[in-house]
Amino acid sequence: MRLNENPVARLSRFVEKSFWNALTRRIDGSNIAAVAKDPKDWTPDPVPRIYVPPGAPEQYEYYRRIAESEPDLRLDVQYLPEGEPTAEYVKNLNDKPGLLALAVEEYTNPNSGIKDLRGVPFVVPGGRFNEFYGWDSYMESLGLMVNDRVDLAKSMVVNFCFCIKHYGKILNANRSYYLCRSQPPFLTDMALRVFDRIKAEPDAKDFLRTAMLSAIKEYYSVWMAEPRYDPITGLSRYRPTGLGVPPETEPSHFYHLLLPHAEKLGITFEEFVKGYNNGEIKDPELDEYFLHDRAVRESGHDTSYRLENVCANLATVDLNSLLYKYEVDIARTLRHFFDDKLAIPPEYRTTQNAEKGFESSAVWDRRAKRRKLAMDKYLWDEGKGMYFDYNTVKQEITDYESATTFWTMWAGVASPRQASRLVSEALPKFEVYGGLVSGTEKSRGVVGIDRPNRQWDYPYGWAPQQMLAWSGLIRYGYQEDAERLAYKWLYMIIKAFVDFNGAVVEKYDVTRPIDPHKVEAEYGNQGGDFKGVSREGFGWVNASFVYGLEFLNAHMRRALGACTPYETFSKATAQWASPSWDHPTKG
Repeated sequence: MRLNENPVARLSRFVEKSFWNALTRRIDGSNIAAVAKDPKDWTPDPVPRIYVPPGAPEQYEYYRRIAESEPDLRLDVQYLPEGEPTAEYVKNLNDKPGLLALAVEEYTNPNSGIKDLRGVPFVVPGGRFNEFYGWDSYMESLGLMVNDRVDLAKSMVVNFCFCIKHYGKILNANRSYYLCRSQPPFLTDMALRVFDRIKAEPDAKDFLRTAMLSAIKEYYSVWMAEPRYDPITGLSRYRPTGLGVPPETEPSHFYHLLLPHAEKLGITFEEFVKGYNNGEIKDPELDEYFLHDRAVRESGHDTSYRLENVCANLATVDLNSLLYKYEVDIARTLRHFFDDKLAIPPEYRTTQNAEKGFESSAVWDRRAKRRKLAMDKYLWDEGKGMYFDYNTVKQEITDYESATTFWTMWAGVASPRQASRLVSEALPKFEVYGGLVSGTEKSRGVVGIDRPNRQWDYPYGWAPQQMLAWSGLIRYGYQEDAERLAYKWLYMIIKAFVDFNGAVVEKYDVTRPIDPHKVEAEYGNQGGDFKGVSREGFGWVNASFVYGLEFLNAHMRRALGACTPYETFSKATAQWASPSWDHPTKG
């Protein structure tokens, strides 16, 4: 330990030099057993298992070779069927859960001189989340690029493109039970940020082309198609297909929900789950419940009273902001880098562009304009000065106040006037001790034994909500607000890091100054279960720390290094700036 090192420098060093390396994975022969290990595998005899898409025969041969040469691994290598996996097929894999193959690259083994394959690396969130996640990877990439780990950010884009090509979507994560489920889409922004850093490299244009082709395919076939697209509003919803009880949850997670159904039939909880999953027990009420539950998980906001029992019907502010960003990014990229005519190879074509075989910017400009008009019509509440989700079944706007309202500023879909209203009307509702809270206490409602806390509700705050809000505020010229919110979030992280032996965790109670890392909601917190010194932190919080420092001026960085609370810092700077203050340098 460096005794004179201030805590900001120390945590920054840990993130850059240790945490990223500790969270980096590859899927190949060197570590297949460790990477395939799944703490969410509740089957009686978990074995390392990998599913390979039919379009990657070289990977199938590679993993078969490993399985045969190292029988003690008990590695089970399986081919997925041709075509889009159905909900029925994915449900049938639940007894044999496994890893989904990602991109590989050819390399020459320095020891043997023999050419072989190795996995393209990716960063995992940490804790129980030991695989390649969707929107976590985008947030992590923002921190990786601050730390000049553009190579890892680029690799994750390559892996996303592999997923879209072979699995039809960016997956919730690369496990078999996620084959029907996506996550919030950030590919265009991620790819453009990486491209900006590698544009002098010889393969940069090809990298950008593949990323845009993949994003266009994903846009059409996932977000603008059944069942996620709502033709009446022209907006999209989180609405994945699937059957049965989500297998990745703890066995007890749905106990209180399902037990009354089992008792009504005079059978045990276990018998009911088996019968329901096998389709022997029909229960439309539960089908509806799990439709929404899967949608909540696809949204990345699992779970929240904003979304419970309704998510699959909601055109959410978050998703439609992201799709607006796709439309704007794709239009701009086609214009600036591909002479406004990007040829679409057969493997990237969908029903929407199969006939013409190319894409140009005018269509995407129109789409962005249409989405903004639809968001203004259905999601914007002029009286309250903020955006809300829209229920496409009830055909009415909802009233849950969520920090996702600020995603509109990140995406650029809010007009300057709307952004001004968001800052004056919405921001005060969400700003607390540690930055932004996920939702307001009023919207969450009363919690207790029968209505427990949900981790994406008040009083919890998450790195993505902070990072997107900072960028959005800067985009519209609200620099002081961005600096203040960044300072509050970073101070809370650094205070917990100093006071609790290096703790850097998945989420925080942003209303709790003493021990914000203590979160009892749902499965608890990730990243805090370590002995001695933290070795990995948590992916997107690591990223938010180094990314957030970029928003602070030198004066703020010094104050943060001295663990100065925002209120103390604010009073001192106000006093310093006051005309009545007798500055020591005045003479």
